[in-house]
Amino acid sequence: MNRIAASLSIAAAFAAGCGAASLMRPALAAESITAQVIHVPELNGDALGPAAASGFRSKTFVSDDGATISVQDGNVPRHMHPNTNEIQFILEGTGTVWLGDKEVRVKPGDLIVIPKGTQHGGTKPDGRTFKAIAIKTPPQPPNDTKLLPEEGAK
Repeated sequence: MNRIAASLSIAAAFAAGCGAASLMRPALAAESITAQVIHVPELNGDALGPAAASGFRSKTFVSDDGATISVQDGNVPRHMHPNTNEIQFILEGTGTVWLGDKEVRVKPGDLIVIPKGTQHGGTKPDGRTFKAIAIKTPPQPPNDTKLLPEEGAK
């Protein structure tokens, strides 16, 4: 029972974080893209925003009509985006993630291409959680995250 409650809490926190982040996007999209250097290795903890119940953090640095670019750190439950393509570049962390119908190993330097409608997430790091640059195109609307059951969950 505790596992189910914990899974539901993590899923709810993830969905709330996605919704809150998407509410901020219209304000960011109103600005034009500015030239900048983002020192990604220095982005940790609060520099990536508040942590969800699962510890997942995400901060959007670029938002335009065509795409958003954010830095994400932490574990997320298995989910899909029916209307948004996602590309993740793994910066830190080694382990497995769900991609489509299988679990695959990833490590720093890997590029994960996730077409819209493809299940992904359900991360299982070998130690340190995954830190990645995430590019979403088109920008993800608030209702575009569908949580999926974890493998083996009842």
